Amino acid sequence: MLQYFIKGGPLMWPILLCSVIALAITINKSIQYFRVRRDIGRSLEAIQEHGSTYLGPVLQAVQQGLDDRQISLAGSRELKTLESGLGSLNLIAVIAPLLGLTGTVTGMIKAFQVIATMGTNVDPSLLAAGIWEALITTAAGLFVGIPTHVAAHYLDRSLDEVALRMKEIILDLRGGNND
Repeated sequence: MLQYFIKGGPLMWPILLCSVIALAITINKSIQYFRVRRDIGRSLEAIQEHGSTYLGPVLQAVQQGLDDRQISLAGSRELKTLESGLGSLNLIAVIAPLLGLTGTVTGMIKAFQVIATMGTNVDPSLLAAGIWEALITTAAGLFVGIPTHVAAHYLDRSLDEVALRMKEIILDLRGGNND
């Protein structure tokens, strides 16, 4: 495995960094969203009686009798906090394959430099280094980018479910009307 990493050239380092960051964000957000869904998935009575870690400011706004705009703002702030990190995950899903593509280009440049230097007496083993770099970085970029894109999509959908549940709770707390 290490030999492939080395043959992939210098662009393997940023691809590796992307994979570590994407994995950390995915695990962190998955745990956080699990806790949020568990917290706000309780009955309305349980939420009112015991409070909610993630609905605290929204519950306070409702209990203080604030208007819809202020309650909506409190909810938006909570969702913005929950959303942090998803932009980075989406960015990594785009950047990793582009880094792989850049490695493809640099690897092919190296291969063609060998051809230009050696002319018709090209040693195939010298071409192989550039081709290895091209193929390995392409694969590595895709191996990081595709799962990261899937994770970002899943987490985006999870956040949408949380937002919907928060709206349902607010409406239930306000008696189902929109004064």
